[in-house]
Amino acid sequence: MRALISVYDKTGVVDLARALHAMGVTLLSTGNTQRLLVEAGLPAVAVSEVTGFPEILDGRVKTLHPAIHAGLLARRDRPAHLEQLAAHGLAPIDLLVVNLYPFQQTVARPEVTLDEAIEQIDIGGVALLRAAAKNFHDVLALVDPADYAPVLADLQAGAVPVTVRRRLAARAFAHTASYDAAIAAYLNDELLPSTLSHAWPLAQPLRYGENPHQHAALYGEFHSLFAQLHGRELSYNNILDTAAAAELIEEFPAASTPAVAIVKHTNPCGVGTGATLLEAWEHAFATDREAPFGGIIAVNQPLDAALAQAIAEIFTEIIIAPDFTPEALALLSRKKNLRLLRALQPVASLAGLQVRSVPGGVLAQEPDRTVPEAEETKVVTQRAPTPEEWQALRFAWRVVKHVKSNAIVYADPDRTLGIGAGQMSRVDSSRLAIWKAQQAGLSLQGSVVASDALFPFADGVEAALSAGATAIIQPGGSVRDAEVIAAADAAGAAMVFTGRRHFRH
Repeated sequence: MRALISVYDKTGVVDLARALHAMGVTLLSTGNTQRLLVEAGLPAVAVSEVTGFPEILDGRVKTLHPAIHAGLLARRDRPAHLEQLAAHGLAPIDLLVVNLYPFQQTVARPEVTLDEAIEQIDIGGVALLRAAAKNFHDVLALVDPADYAPVLADLQAGAVPVTVRRRLAARAFAHTASYDAAIAAYLNDELLPSTLSHAWPLAQPLRYGENPHQHAALYGEFHSLFAQLHGRELSYNNILDTAAAAELIEEFPAASTPAVAIVKHTNPCGVGTGATLLEAWEHAFATDREAPFGGIIAVNQPLDAALAQAIAEIFTEIIIAPDFTPEALALLSRKKNLRLLRALQPVASLAGLQVRSVPGGVLAQEPDRTVPEAEETKVVTQRAPTPEEWQALRFAWRVVKHVKSNAIVYADPDRTLGIGAGQMSRVDSSRLAIWKAQQAGLSLQGSVVASDALFPFADGVEAALSAGATAIIQPGGSVRDAEVIAAADAAGAAMVFTGRRHFRH
């Protein structure tokens, strides 16, 4: 039996090679891996001795040779293949241990150059893995150090089952597919390429999906955004809510003013700002004192003991913060079912498309991350908003982007007052928001209202004005804009068009 070992990540490779040698396996190797094994006292034969050809082009060419690939690809159940190997003085290779140059880690560095990235594109390793994986009935392909021990155990027991061989082959192909997808994504300069190449590694299996009868798992880089400090593992629905809450709170930079967002089922149910986080919490919680039960709370500044004490009075699933004071962490950690997440980096810092599955494929789009200051607002009524109304309008516009369509948000300059989400008509969303404010005992007199999309009829505006709103922000663009504007003028209200809608389905 012969094994070819050529790895960048050398975790566990010496122990693996030593165990193989003890079993009488002939070791072949390349470059730094071969030197490491020899230094460990193992008789690793250089690949150049097998091929009769030296490594050239700074190591770019070393295993791309018939003596290697014929040994991997020859089928043992075909006498003609074995005869051809013998005729050319070649021998089979039965085990391949390869992992690739760190392309993904290299291009993740902000200062990386194109030349540096190109040099980290592995050619020989990918070719070796594909050859071994194709011939998995006869050749074992090991790409993950975590597989070394169980495969050794099988070999020592006498044989590696074909089910395991096939699984290892699938992992090898998945590894090279992910590698190629990363290279394609790095080199591509098209926003929407002709082929969307992406591969997400398994981050963690989940207990179940949206419901207990659905199997589920988390893939990708979610854990690079959040560090869990306390509590049970996140569920499928927890992760969706966490993403929604994190995106919403990022509308309120930490350097501006303390802010708190409360999310339930991916919809905001209260958002507030204040002189302190506790005051911001009181503003957010006042919007709806029922929906936050079992909800997600996100804050834009380190969470302190005063806010921790207030939050501890209700049942909460998750709290997200850039940090927690020691007192707050100690207090909240007493609740075993509460999950505490430290935000490691902004969700908006991850470049790339927003992808969503549909039957037979995926939808891909740019994330909607515009801010009010970047939009060209236009006052369309006879009266312009007052400075206080402008402040409230910008606040409401930040929030309404994150409410499921049709979305309506009533707000003051520092808090939401009523939120209507996901209704089939915009006027129904407005009525729902009004009802929610009434249930919370909040007055809408002098409030502003934000609509994520245009008002198709004047009735939605009339409902808002009747409830007490004095200023409205919306995209505009309806064939009945004139009627809508006239309704606002008749009530002496101010209206602002943004020219940009923010649907969220």
